[in-house]
Amino acid sequence: MKELLRSTDPTVLAFASALLEGEDIDCFQLDVNMSILEGGIGIFPRRLMVHPDDYDPALRVMRDNDIPLGQ
Repeated sequence: MKELLRSTDPTVLAFASALLEGEDIDCFQLDVNMSILEGGIGIFPRRLMVHPDDYDPALRVMRDNDIPLGQ
C-alpha cells in the first residue's frame, strides 16, 4: 500500500475516502486507533492508503478536488 494523504482532520479524510470510493478506488485509513494513546485530542495524523496501482488516479482525484496532501 502507498500513502496518499496524511491529516489530523477527520473531515478531510472522510471526504477524500468518499471521493475515492466514487471513483472505484479502494482505500483505507491507518492510525485510526491512535486516539486511545492521544486521549482523543487529534494530535496524531491518520494516513489514507491506496494500492500502488491506484496511486496516480487517486492523486489526480485529490488534486482535482483541492484536497491538501501534506497536512
